[in-house]
Amino acid sequence: MLVLAKAVMAIMLGFVLTVIFGYFVVKWLKREKLGQNVSRTLGERHAAKQGTPTMGGIMFIIPIVVITIALILTDKMQFSANLFIVLFVFIAYAILGYVDDYLVVRKHNNKGLSIFVKLLVQLVIALVFFYIYLSSGNEPVLDIHTLGIRIDMGWLYGVFLLFVLVGSSNAVNITDGLDGLAGGLSAIAFFAFGIICWGSPWTQGNEDLAIFCFVTAGAMAGFLIYNCHPAKVFMGDTGSLALGAVLGSVAIMTNHEITLGVVAGVFIIETLSVIIQLIAIKKFHRKVFLMAPLHHHFEKLGWSEVDIVRLFWSVGLILSMAAVGFGVWL
Repeated sequence: MLVLAKAVMAIMLGFVLTVIFGYFVVKWLKREKLGQNVSRTLGERHAAKQGTPTMGGIMFIIPIVVITIALILTDKMQFSANLFIVLFVFIAYAILGYVDDYLVVRKHNNKGLSIFVKLLVQLVIALVFFYIYLSSGNEPVLDIHTLGIRIDMGWLYGVFLLFVLVGSSNAVNITDGLDGLAGGLSAIAFFAFGIICWGSPWTQGNEDLAIFCFVTAGAMAGFLIYNCHPAKVFMGDTGSLALGAVLGSVAIMTNHEITLGVVAGVFIIETLSVIIQLIAIKKFHRKVFLMAPLHHHFEKLGWSEVDIVRLFWSVGLILSMAAVGFGVWL
């Protein structure tokens, strides 16, 4: 019962503080005229969203960090190297996304930081991650308990970390194209990983990582109050990059990299649709989808935005439930 009480309290704290803080953030973003620049290629539906406040990720990032620190200071959570890594990645990617969003808004186009700069910053983050990870007694080992696979990767583990961080952060970023889509899927994914973390006793600070995930799930539910259709605010790269990277970090901390592929199944499918489309156009000079990512393909088929989001949430929920059963119970 204590575990359940902690989970409920963490979700409630994340939800309530994000809803309250979000009210002031939306007003501030409107006052500063930090609105989204919407590409004309997305059609008339999205044209109406021109000027909608972006960088809304700060409305859940700050509450999550504040709640986590408060719980640590009140001894409700134990500070560990793994928790520090997760917080570091979360904050670092949030700053990277914020700078990118700010440049896009101020330049009044969709060109923020260059790809080179983004990759360079993410490389630095991965190196710091790798150093702290090894210094805290962790091993550079890919350990898949269920399949009995244990591979000592040595320094290549740093490359693996970079791959997971870049892949997961950009997957959420690509999915963030419809009102409430990435936010709802993130809430589901972090709730699932909260349960998975609690079921990972081999991980240092596994219960505290679980509480962090539940706080994040609650915060994302609070964000949806402002982000569901019609959205009053977008999370922008500020939120999507941070969410994806920290989700990947939690999966690495708990040795559930394969499980991440199931929980984040919709994010991965969205990313694959973009890759497939690019290859098809460049190599075969034809399209596989009417438009990529996949959610835009459904829009071109005539689906309403709300129906697409509902479908993707449902698939995300089913995949997450399967992942929890596989990663914790079976």
